[in-house]
Parts: sequence; structure tokens; C-alpha cells
Amino acid sequence: MEFGPHLMLASLEGAVIAAILVLTAMGLSIVFGVMRVVNVAHGEFFMLGAVLAWFITTLIGGHPALGFGVALVVAPLLVGALAASADWLILKRINYDPDRTIVGTIGMLFVIQQTTLMTFGPEARPVEAPFNQRLSLPWFEFGENGFAMTWPWGLSTTSYKLFVIAAALVVLVALWVFLTRTKIGLIMRATQQDSEMAQAFGVPVGLVYSCVFGLGAALAALGAVLVVPIQQAHYLMGADPLLLAFIVVIIGGLGSLPGTVIAAVLIGMSDGIISVFFTPTLAKIIATFVVAMVLVFRPQGLMGKTSS
Repeated sequence: MEFGPHLMLASLEGAVIAAILVLTAMGLSIVFGVMRVVNVAHGEFFMLGAVLAWFITTLIGGHPALGFGVALVVAPLLVGALAASADWLILKRINYDPDRTIVGTIGMLFVIQQTTLMTFGPEARPVEAPFNQRLSLPWFEFGENGFAMTWPWGLSTTSYKLFVIAAALVVLVALWVFLTRTKIGLIMRATQQDSEMAQAFGVPVGLVYSCVFGLGAALAALGAVLVVPIQQAHYLMGADPLLLAFIVVIIGGLGSLPGTVIAAVLIGMSDGIISVFFTPTLAKIIATFVVAMVLVFRPQGLMGKTSS
């Protein structure tokens, strides 16, 4: 395969990574933006969503689309409810102190991870995609007869990977509408800007925090349900999504949702392209180097606000 089609194929793989990463990082960014909490357990909520997706699809059986459709709705709701309960039981009790919340979320990480290991075992669990047709992709180039369309051998993707990209876009639009066009979104943004003033106007800040923490975990779980037909579910799969999500929110700007989207696309696309042409390790090294440069030259991130 020539370089151009090969680059197109790598870009599609990067787009899939970016689609999952933007959902995971968006959950982390929303939690920090509203609550000022660094959720170290965010990767384990991702992992739990993937494992629950396997469990639900196995429990339902039948056509893969049936179990997957149920998992796509139920798994994020269950993970979100668990996260909201954890916020009420743990983070609220320590008054959201920055240092103690890090320790508290580290505790959540180990509890979720080890409970998953004891309940479901250490094996990697596959989930069958609801549909997975192989789709050949065209390539346009100038030939002897002018501009022509060709079908290079090996230039193809699957219908499910395209679905993942489309689903992430739909969720992002729905999330934007929710945050900017609904009363609940207005309350969340008011709490983010000044929680004490919002509480003075009768906003139940504690309830808002629990809902936001649950929403962040649910977004991570949703990304995990989408990726689990591509990457098998296992109890140690939360580390890489957590690392990449932190890289994204640092580059984009802590709490900046537009910055998170831009950084997720940049990191996801570069990760996919570099992994295809070189190695995944090199992609992680470059991403870490970029984070170091951002911290040195623009500590607030691409679209973060400087503290006054």
C-alpha cells in the first residue's frame, strides 16, 4: 500500500482513539471544572463500564446488538450511580479537600479494581460487536487519465469503528446542549463559577457535586462500552485511559471543555498515526513530552484561563 492510503488508514484508527478519548477526558474535565477534584479513580470507572458491558451482553445473550444496546444504556447509568454514591459517602465527608480527595480517589481505585478482580476474575473478556461489516475505502489520485478514484488493496475499515466515531460526536453535541441549554446545565455552570454564591441562592451544591461526579464517571463508562468490542475488557485496563485523559486535560486546560475536545483530537489522532507507522510506546513518549512543554511554556493549557 502506498503512503497516502496508509496514512488515511492510520488516521481512521486515530479518529477511533480520539472518539473514545474525548468521552473519557470530558468526564475528567467536567469533574475538575465544577468540583476542583482530581479524580484518580477515573480510569477504574472506565474499566468498570467495560466489564459491566461484557457481563450484561453475556447475561442477555441472543443477537449481539440486543445485549450491546442494553449495555450502552445500563452500564453508564450503573457506573454513574456508583460514582455519585462514592462522592456522597467519601468525598463529601472530607469536604472536598484537594489533598484528601486525591487520597480518597486512590482508595476508590483500589477498591473498584480489586472488587472487579474478585467478582469477575482476571481473564480478558471479549464482547462481540453488534455489527462489524468490512468496508472498502476509495482513494483519489491523479493518474495518466487525470483525476481518478481507485480502491487500494487493504484500505478498509469496519462499520463499527465508523459507528464509534459518529456516536462520540452525537454524545458531544448532546452534552453541549445539556450544559448550555438546560436548567440543570445552568446550575452546574453557576456552581462551577462560584459555589458559595450558588448555595446562597438556594442551589443544592452537594447534590450538584454528586451528580457531576456521576456524570463524569458515566461518560468514561460510555467510552468503555463503545471500545470494548475493539479492546477486550479486563480489570487492569483503566491505567492507559487515565493517563491519556490526564494528558488531554493538561494540554487542553484543566476544566476547559473546548480545550479538552481539541487536545483529545490532537492526542488521539497522533497516537493512532504514530502507533501505526512506528510504535505505541513512541506515541506515549511524544505525548508526555508535549505535556512537559505545555507545563513549561503555557501552564494553563491551550484554552485554560490564567489564575488572577
